[in-house]
Amino acid sequence: MSASTPKTLSSSGQKPIQEICHPLSAAEEAVVRTPSPDVANNTASIEDKDLSLPNGTPVDTSSPASSSSLLNRLQLDDDLDGETRDLFVTVDDPKKHVSTMETYITYRVSTKTSRVEFDLPEYSVRRRYQDFDWLRIKLEETQPTHLIPPLPEKFVVKGVVDRFSEEFVETRRRALDKFLKRVADHPVLSFNEHLNAFLSSKDLNKRAGLALLTKVGEGVKLVTGGYKLRLRPLEFAAMGEYLDTFTGKLGTIDRIAQRIIKEQTEYLAELREYGPVYGSWAGVEAGNRDNNAAVGVEEDRNHSSSGHHSNGNGLQAPLEGVAGGVASVAAAMEELTEDMSQDFLPVLREYVLYIDSMKNVLKKRDQVQAEYEAKLEAAALRREERTTVPSDVEKCQDRVECFNADLKADWERWQNNKRQDFRQLLTNMADSNITYYQKCLAAWESIIPLLQERPADSFGRGQDKVI
Repeated sequence: MSASTPKTLSSSGQKPIQEICHPLSAAEEAVVRTPSPDVANNTASIEDKDLSLPNGTPVDTSSPASSSSLLNRLQLDDDLDGETRDLFVTVDDPKKHVSTMETYITYRVSTKTSRVEFDLPEYSVRRRYQDFDWLRIKLEETQPTHLIPPLPEKFVVKGVVDRFSEEFVETRRRALDKFLKRVADHPVLSFNEHLNAFLSSKDLNKRAGLALLTKVGEGVKLVTGGYKLRLRPLEFAAMGEYLDTFTGKLGTIDRIAQRIIKEQTEYLAELREYGPVYGSWAGVEAGNRDNNAAVGVEEDRNHSSSGHHSNGNGLQAPLEGVAGGVASVAAAMEELTEDMSQDFLPVLREYVLYIDSMKNVLKKRDQVQAEYEAKLEAAALRREERTTVPSDVEKCQDRVECFNADLKADWERWQNNKRQDFRQLLTNMADSNITYYQKCLAAWESIIPLLQERPADSFGRGQDKVI
């Protein structure tokens, strides 16, 4: 796939995606035409450039003044992004396949695009997890200077998580969808030829790529294995320190959140056992009312003529109300627990994996710098009678500068995605808790009118209601 500027389809009678025209502006063309890591003149410092999103929207790293402005900014960013993108991907429709050798899940990958690198404007292929894994490996191989979004973890503990359950499959589908969307939105990764093949080809040749990657990895280790990096530049050292701190915070939140979910699950089980007790108690009171009516039938008839009826010593209706209220609270608790386990925890784990990916890119950058320093020292020790720097040293220096520029740009993009993702996550968490407590409040308030009625005596003689 060439890195040419995306264009709309030629006049073939086909309409733009979803009948929405989204041609790239001149500013966006500059972003798309960012030179690849192999171009030696990509040495400009990131500090001298304006930070911007892939769609050309400037990034403001300052914190908005209020939560409402945060939500407005989030919505604004999403709207602008949707107007300018020319590659749309979706992962949906999981299907289970059973054969004599294995059982696995495939997902439908749908693509809509106006890029000339694609032969058709729309594609629909089916991919399984290992195909996504192949794509990520190929991206790491061909774009070593860039941060590759993480995939959800492949292996699960047997007997603990059913990897074919609807909940697990849906959680994985959403993670795969997010992974592919992040790649498609990246100004460099989205033009990778392997992404093109993944989205459009019916069959993927995956074995050759894996073998090549192994050889490349071994070569990097041989080059830098005997040299220790002098000192990581301060800006990259600060990135590493932040990632270490961020990892610790996410790990603590994840552990506590899992304990909360466990306690909520246990509480839910208690509620499901607790509520029916009041319902059965109400049945006992109803039976007691019938017995009392049989004993004092004449007296009860006299009072029933005045319009008063027994309600089980005034307890049957309130007890039934409590049973219904507890059931409502249990249903609300179940929804809250599902929100935490299916929406909250996956985001935390995604960013734990994201941090690992970022640390790997930092390590690769250090390896390139170590290679450059080793060659520079070797050239200085030779002290040959020449004033020019050896060409291999210059090439290695260009690689370091290119790596630095790409890493800084991806770091800013990652920080922007992180800010938006966690703003949305915390907003959803607040909404879920507000909804939960509102349902609990409504459930218990519905019982109050039942308790405000004056009970009848044991033979059904009712009293006036409390005004």
